[in-house]
Amino acid sequence: MKLVKYTSNKNAVIFLRVIYCIGLSMGGVFQANAQHQKENTDMKLWYGHPAQRWVEALPVGNGRLGAMIFGNPQDEVIQLNENTFYAGQPYRNDNPDALKRLGDVRDLVFDGKYVAAQKMVDDNFFRGPHGMPYQTIGNLRLTYKDQTEVENYYRELDIENAIVSNHFKKSGINYATKVLSSHPDQVIVAHLTADQSGAISFSASMDRPGEFDFRVIGNDLLEMSGTSTDHEGIEGAVTFVANVKFVPKGGSIRADQNKIEIANADEVTIFISIATNFVNYRDISGDASSRAISYLNKVVSKSFEKVYTDHVADHRLHFDRVKLDLGRTGAADLPTDVRVEQFAQGNDPQLVSLYFQFGRYLLIAASRSGGQPANLQGIWNDQLYPAWDSKYTVNINAEMNYWPAEISNLTELHEPFIQMVKDLSETGQKTAKDMYGARGWVLHHNTDLWRITGPVDFAEAGMWPLGGAWVSQHLFEKYDFSGDQTYLASVYPVAKQAAMFFLDYLVEDPHTGYLVVTPSTSPENVPHQFHNSAVAAGNTMDNQLLFDLFTRTIEAAKILGDQDIVIKEMEEKLARLPPMQTGSWGQLQEWQKDWDNPKDNHRHVSHLYGLYPSNQISPYRTPELFSAAKTSLQARGDESTGWSMGWKVNLWARFLDGNHAYKLIKDQLSPAILPDGKQKGGTYPNLFDSHPPFQIDGNFGCTAGIAEMLMQSHDGAIHILSAIPDEWSKGSVSGLRARGGFEIGIEWDDHHPKEINILSNLGGVCRIRSYYPLEGEGLKEAEGDNPNQFYQLPDIKKPIIKDMDRIQDIELRPIYEYDIKTEPGQNYSIYSKK
Repeated sequence: MKLVKYTSNKNAVIFLRVIYCIGLSMGGVFQANAQHQKENTDMKLWYGHPAQRWVEALPVGNGRLGAMIFGNPQDEVIQLNENTFYAGQPYRNDNPDALKRLGDVRDLVFDGKYVAAQKMVDDNFFRGPHGMPYQTIGNLRLTYKDQTEVENYYRELDIENAIVSNHFKKSGINYATKVLSSHPDQVIVAHLTADQSGAISFSASMDRPGEFDFRVIGNDLLEMSGTSTDHEGIEGAVTFVANVKFVPKGGSIRADQNKIEIANADEVTIFISIATNFVNYRDISGDASSRAISYLNKVVSKSFEKVYTDHVADHRLHFDRVKLDLGRTGAADLPTDVRVEQFAQGNDPQLVSLYFQFGRYLLIAASRSGGQPANLQGIWNDQLYPAWDSKYTVNINAEMNYWPAEISNLTELHEPFIQMVKDLSETGQKTAKDMYGARGWVLHHNTDLWRITGPVDFAEAGMWPLGGAWVSQHLFEKYDFSGDQTYLASVYPVAKQAAMFFLDYLVEDPHTGYLVVTPSTSPENVPHQFHNSAVAAGNTMDNQLLFDLFTRTIEAAKILGDQDIVIKEMEEKLARLPPMQTGSWGQLQEWQKDWDNPKDNHRHVSHLYGLYPSNQISPYRTPELFSAAKTSLQARGDESTGWSMGWKVNLWARFLDGNHAYKLIKDQLSPAILPDGKQKGGTYPNLFDSHPPFQIDGNFGCTAGIAEMLMQSHDGAIHILSAIPDEWSKGSVSGLRARGGFEIGIEWDDHHPKEINILSNLGGVCRIRSYYPLEGEGLKEAEGDNPNQFYQLPDIKKPIIKDMDRIQDIELRPIYEYDIKTEPGQNYSIYSKK
């Protein structure tokens, strides 16, 4: 019988942690500098027990390879992923029958026969398949020979250095394990040590939930291979090979049927190399085996210390760009899972800083140039058929993954998403032509590794042809922060073609004369009047998206000198889009008609896209719309799915209400697993976001929201400390990026900015907005509109206000605005006025 004892008592764990940090261990097991460890404990997730379930395991990743480490001192599990391992193979899911019925559907919509219209869409626009699932590679399992009592257990994820480690004591011997996923070396590496020589003995094997082949090569190499599954009539054809090489120091190593046995080693380094035959979304002709061996051969002669040093340097090149200090209380000394349990009722501002940086860590780990963008679960998944196939849902979720990329100074990590948009602009052309007889390209609400662009699922969710309009906003967003016209020229044709689709798809509404998108839906929501019929015309989000797409494409054409006649066509059709409208209870209407239900608490708040991530709605420029949007969000409520709460943090930050935004952070940072075992929207013990189940978009959305609370740069100025809550009375942040090529650092006390540091990469006027008066060399009070081209304000159509008496008054704090003329590459400092 196994006897296992974990020191999980809070005081004991804290004491254990101190012992670990100051390095009271023998034989150099804990080789990291003790003082360095002590000074950086705030950038760690840590626990006094191993993971019992997947959402307690800790993630590492290099953009391509992901692993979840359980930290079990008896039977360790390292669950593995490779980001191109999806079911199926290249395929399409267009339904050309749609073109024959498009006019009939529109007639039904304009006649008010919404149920009949939706049925016709379901019957004629969807053919399937509906997307291929992202699939696990499998598990590496290490079974230790010494199964005796475990003491002094501790495990952590150090997000600053991107490494998972644990240590414990068995039979009087201290053991330690470290695991990382190296981007420079393209392998996962584990390092096992002990404070006594000859103490490490274990067996190693591999498995996975699907079919696989497995063999032991020589005495020191495991090889598992397999093929992705068939799905919805598409044959699985992605092959993978996973090689695991064991390099012991001392002791012995031998093959024993389907496992490797290591006995009496001093230390062991394990190199895990995984590759597939995926080349691109059209081509799976690669050689998985030769790729996997190639990665392995390049690294296997390196010491763990060298792999670790190169890995940390690469990771910190990105991670160290932003620092955030919101203060620290004693709660920060508790285990991470305990902190989540106590956060809503306690005082733990440092957990917000940790959660913000954890989101940045996850993006670094899940999205690297040349690879795939982060999907619904980033790159971490232990199933063959995860929820929603862990694909790319582009009616918000995939975009939300990249909301923090620019503002939190991780612009290179945006590249995989930008490349996916380019891919989709290729596959989407056939869909546009065959299904809608249109120019350009189209994308609906979902896609996958194979870049499908036809509608997925069913009309209520999938009859939304605005995916191309939304993902194209990221093309411009990246330019707004960099000002790189060479980059803009490279992506402009993609955005232009996305806009051209809607030039053909828009149709005149016979009742209003506006040009509207139909058939379409307001993503995944249903007007309560129509008994589960969502298909409509002129939905608010559609109009907002097309306003941005047309406006930004026209602006880009001017910058790049494109005089194509199609730009004039965009200008003409832009002028005929419907304006935003307020409804009978003072809300911003979600649909063209006043169908909103004040009791609707749907997770999507699509009509608030115009507030965030767009900037069409402003407290200073459009106060009536600002008030109506706030009324809408108040009616939806706070608690929801995890990603929805992450979106709402951003929305309340845009409402300049830091206390309400912080309340949403508390809701999101609440335990997702309830005492009865049921799950809700919130946070798992390993800080993963819960829809439920796990979806990574909530992590990224909340990270972006925290940044928006600290600084905003979308409404004609850089608004510093725009929405900080009462609890963040003192703090500092550095490295945030603002539009126009500015990097911002802020130190504040008693909610007042003490010092604002500005690095100007492009030069030009920097306009600062503050709730408090400022002073500094070269600083002048602002006059008129900001002349900086990156701060031009959107000229939206005058809204239709149904009843001004229903529009709530808004209370805004007085603001001070200042301009400073900057030069490229120069730093500037501004101070609170004495």
